[in-house]
Amino acid sequence: MGNLLRSDYTIKMKDMKNLLITGASGGIGLETAKLLAEKGYTLTLVARSGDKLEKIKDSLPGNNHSVFVADLSIANDVNKLATHIQDKKYDILINNAGSGLYGKFVDLPLDEQISGMHLNMDAVVMLSYAFLKNAKRGDALVNIASLLGHSSFPGASVYASTKSFVANFSESLWYEFKSKGIFVLGFNPGAAKSEFHSRAGKQTNVYPEFILSSTQDVAKELVAALESRKKPRAVQGWKNRFMLFGFKFISRKMAVNIMGKMSPGMSN
Repeated sequence: MGNLLRSDYTIKMKDMKNLLITGASGGIGLETAKLLAEKGYTLTLVARSGDKLEKIKDSLPGNNHSVFVADLSIANDVNKLATHIQDKKYDILINNAGSGLYGKFVDLPLDEQISGMHLNMDAVVMLSYAFLKNAKRGDALVNIASLLGHSSFPGASVYASTKSFVANFSESLWYEFKSKGIFVLGFNPGAAKSEFHSRAGKQTNVYPEFILSSTQDVAKELVAALESRKKPRAVQGWKNRFMLFGFKFISRKMAVNIMGKMSPGMSN
């Protein structure tokens, strides 16, 4: 059955052209959009900045791309985008938009942490629902979780927890929809050289250089996982996969201690 489904996916990929990606104005989202446009996909780019999106749209190969300006931490904007997804009927949805904060839980503003929860979880659920409600055989949903979705991360406790939700949610949906020939992927990048870290309150140089991936490399693995459609979970980068594998052989307490010592959010 699995081989039949993968064959179905492969055949369908040749015809799949309409794709919507959130968080497309920078970082992993932007690099993914570039790769997909080069492959001939017609993209709808979603982010908060209309000016940025228009410039990106005009720079991409292809002539039929569009933009949708939305702040997905705001419920009204999420509702508008969900309605658009239902009306337009996309072949692929990539839920990439997300945010986080570095710092100890009670040292960070509670309202900002809750806003991040709305963006990282509520928006993902609502947009996934709008997409999957009318999805057909061969369609695909990609939710961007994180390496931290499979480990604790003191100093970014709320962010890591939201990504655990996305990872679990995506794998569960994969099982629910695989018999229908609809593919769901939870993609889990590690630390990347992007604006995420400065927006979260730190710079990328707080991490050792050897553990960082370029956004281009992350995007390449994302697109490869989408097109191969082999499994519900993809962890980006061999170093990240090796770390998660190693955690299987130590106690949970030791693993949490390791992550806490690595975390920029635990430094003063």
